[in-house]
Amino acid sequence: MARPAVSDRGVELGLARLLQTGVVLAAAVVLAGGLRYLTTHAAGHPQYGTFSGEPEDLSRVGGIVRAAAAFRGRGLIQLGLLLLIATPVARVAFSLLAFVLQRDRTYVALTAFVLLLLLASLAGIVA
Repeated sequence: MARPAVSDRGVELGLARLLQTGVVLAAAVVLAGGLRYLTTHAAGHPQYGTFSGEPEDLSRVGGIVRAAAAFRGRGLIQLGLLLLIATPVARVAFSLLAFVLQRDRTYVALTAFVLLLLLASLAGIVA
């Protein structure tokens, strides 16, 4: 039997680094956005008696990226949350690649199915 192209230990280390990097990066972006938001809106008086949701431009990925690129606080916070959501999806994609390299057909099929479900769910195709 041929040795797998990728060791289990290497996959575990890669997954650990991916998850750590994703969470730390997301936290840093949210922190930067929070600080930016507080510095630009510190003098404002919040109206806690009425609820107002996010602006329309921050409800789509394109609007979030544009707002973050413009260094707007809310855009950066939303981008950090998107990065946090993307981290486990990236983990599944990384696992799929590792199983392909290890030539493990069963896990390739199962992981591909999970990844498709995740992406369909994020796209709003699956309820």
